[in-house]
Amino acid sequence: MKKGQVLEGTVEKVEFPNKGIVSIPEEEKCVIVKNTMSGQKIKFCIHKFKRGNPEGRLLEVLKKSPLETREPVCSIFPECGGCMYQTMSYDEQLKMKAGQVKEILDDAVKGDWCFEGIKPSPQEFAYRNKMEFSFGDEYKDGPLSLGLHKKGSTYDVLTASDCKLVHEDMTKILSCVLAYFKEKKTSYYKKMQHIGYLRHLLLRRGEYTQEILVNLVTTSQEELDLQPLVQALLELELKGRIVGILHIVNDSLSDVVQSDETRVLYGQEYFYEKLLNLEFKVTPFSFFQPNSKAAEVLYSTVREYIGDIQDMTVFDLFSGTGTIAQLLAPVAKKVIGVEIVREAVEAARENAAHNGLSNCKFIAGDVFKVLDEIEEKPDVIVLDPPRDGIHPKTLPKILDYGVEKIVYISCKVTSLARDLEMIQAKGYKVEKCVAVDQFCQTVHVESIMLLSHEILVA
Repeated sequence: MKKGQVLEGTVEKVEFPNKGIVSIPEEEKCVIVKNTMSGQKIKFCIHKFKRGNPEGRLLEVLKKSPLETREPVCSIFPECGGCMYQTMSYDEQLKMKAGQVKEILDDAVKGDWCFEGIKPSPQEFAYRNKMEFSFGDEYKDGPLSLGLHKKGSTYDVLTASDCKLVHEDMTKILSCVLAYFKEKKTSYYKKMQHIGYLRHLLLRRGEYTQEILVNLVTTSQEELDLQPLVQALLELELKGRIVGILHIVNDSLSDVVQSDETRVLYGQEYFYEKLLNLEFKVTPFSFFQPNSKAAEVLYSTVREYIGDIQDMTVFDLFSGTGTIAQLLAPVAKKVIGVEIVREAVEAARENAAHNGLSNCKFIAGDVFKVLDEIEEKPDVIVLDPPRDGIHPKTLPKILDYGVEKIVYISCKVTSLARDLEMIQAKGYKVEKCVAVDQFCQTVHVESIMLLSHEILVA
């Protein structure tokens, strides 16, 4: 087997997060091919070897999977990188994700434990309250496009004018913005040459409030009058209501959505969303769970796992904008949130005040350093780290508190499995775990784990 070799085979299984396993008996090898479904017969090209293991790039699906029992719901599937499993029934998606999570944790957990399966998203489609669309072209030197990247491509952009992951309000706004800049023949930012104007369209919409925040991200390489676009957007017939239109200037060389300068073209710089009877102010870049209704399932499960905390102090580590802390505060003695992103901490403090919660405290800083400075000791700890899990220098400090319960929320189960080695070595036992599907049609899945520690009484 060599690089560039073209082979055919059937995908035997898909491992988390999106690793199709294709067995090649004549080569006595298994090849990982991403962007595939179990049961598909595919043609692929060997494009690299990782630690001696071959990985292939999908060239063509020769035969559909038996799991593909329904038709696509948008015009750019399967080429678009936004979705993976549209043609698979939602029940089969849930079954696959639950199996992936259990398989990984079965290898990592010591002793008996309870896997409680997977909780579905209340909405299978139109669930995303945030979407970053990119400007570009569908093919080299093609017409302007605005949408999502093709699978496996960092350049080609497909216009997502009928994307079903978002509410139709968002696709109406996308189509309006694209039509405006097409008519103006406006340039888009080319990442290799670092030239061009249009970069991204960042849309946020409250599922419960239906408030919409429109963020146009450009470079400073041109100066355009954007008021006609603002007027066109405000004249759209939408189910929700646009509360703010922002022009975000970003001259970063890398392909990230960030702000060097933010100009308010209309309204305000934020919108509100509700979760479990609390209201949260959300700004363009503040972290907020992208599926509001599934987030309620997630956070309700956290409250169930954590149990009675009426007279307890809870540490919410990697707390983001403090949603978990604020949802626990009404039933806890005190909640202390720690988050490294200062903007998120400021939002958490503001939201806690807005919700009338006086027993929440939020600290900006690295968890590794902040834990040395906090005088209070926790009774319970909630962990909701970034995708890559907890830094190996930080985890021992957390575990040294020896609290009776830890609830660990993970958006990447392989990171959780890695951290479990140290957690279990410190005497913690996995009691139970459940998966929560926040990202229907995609490869992603959340996990919530309850860990217990026997506290020795002298």
